[in-house]
Amino acid sequence: MPTGPTADGTRELDVRTIDGEPFGEIMAALDELDGGETLVLVNSFEPEPLYAVLARQGYAHETERAGEDEWRVSITKA
Repeated sequence: MPTGPTADGTRELDVRTIDGEPFGEIMAALDELDGGETLVLVNSFEPEPLYAVLARQGYAHETERAGEDEWRVSITKA
């Protein structure tokens, strides 16, 4: 599960340690966001297939490669 929101309204979900497909946990974490909060998804690869799903559901995202095996995707309600 994601961390609780920080003072700036950011929650973090690191899916690198999840066995199997993390899609359900990602969507559940997004459902828990309050207005103005951001979910930072941490993954070992760029989750390109997720972007279309996010757009269809009204989310915007910004992606940053933070290291060799670390991608950080900041997701907010569009």
